[in-house]
Amino acid sequence: MELELRHLTSLCAIADAGSVSKAAALLGVSQPALTAQLQRVERELGAQVFIRDRKGVTPTPVGQALLTRARGVLTAVDEMRRDTDRRVSTTRPVVRLGGIAGAVSVGLADRLSDELADSEVHLRTEYSPRVIWDLLMANRLDAVALVDYPGFALRPPATVLSQVIAVEPVFVALSERHRLAGRTRVDLADLSDEPWALTPYDGAGWPDCFYSACESAGFTPRVLYTVSDATPIRELVAMGRAVTPCQAVFAGGDGVVVRPLAGDPVTMRHVLACRTDSPLACQFDLLLRQATDAYWAYAQRRPDYLSWLGEEPA
Repeated sequence: MELELRHLTSLCAIADAGSVSKAAALLGVSQPALTAQLQRVERELGAQVFIRDRKGVTPTPVGQALLTRARGVLTAVDEMRRDTDRRVSTTRPVVRLGGIAGAVSVGLADRLSDELADSEVHLRTEYSPRVIWDLLMANRLDAVALVDYPGFALRPPATVLSQVIAVEPVFVALSERHRLAGRTRVDLADLSDEPWALTPYDGAGWPDCFYSACESAGFTPRVLYTVSDATPIRELVAMGRAVTPCQAVFAGGDGVVVRPLAGDPVTMRHVLACRTDSPLACQFDLLLRQATDAYWAYAQRRPDYLSWLGEEPA
């Protein structure tokens, strides 16, 4: 893991708040997610950043030195961004959208470009929902479409409007030759001996929530492949080298079948968020309708998901 600006922001927030729980509330993340991030930073540094006790946190000598440098870096980056904003001009107002790479963010940008014809809609996508959230909180984005997971739910502060677009189950993708490919639903426990391909840590609770579901099913997944891109994962699955958890809107075909997991042990929420001081805040209901339309328009093209929806209560 390499240190990123979001890690420095989190460390400074913890130091300023005096506790991980208070910092998590200010950052709009869960305490377990922030604690896990802090532990990864300390492992990367090979040193403890904070001494933690019942009263809160106190920076260690190493931590104090790191925080001094971190604040300098963050200040320099803010100055650079402000200078860039002053130099970039446009004849039309700019709307800054963000999201994880996927149908919701792209569909929302497309719809909003038509709705706000007098504005110039910019879209920034990232793999990590956490990066997108940090950009929103840093006033680099006006509105975002991202995801969270059970146990790692976003906790927006009062300065952020948020609403759930959809709650989506996590499915599993198998080779069409897999022994379980003929089932309409697959028990997670029946995949305990399989080799897995997983996408890497995304800063928002994945794949932590998946590991928790596997633990509840009585096993630890044997992960042979950690790949951030869906294309090579699809190839590994089609070749029968691995199975993989996937979004319900993951496309089957070309040697791959997509099946629901029995009991829906893992879910994810698609969430729309917008700062209250954003120019889009007064149109949040419109944003929500367009984001919802974008999601379901994409879902309509996924027969495995539609089949699952037809079996579920409304």
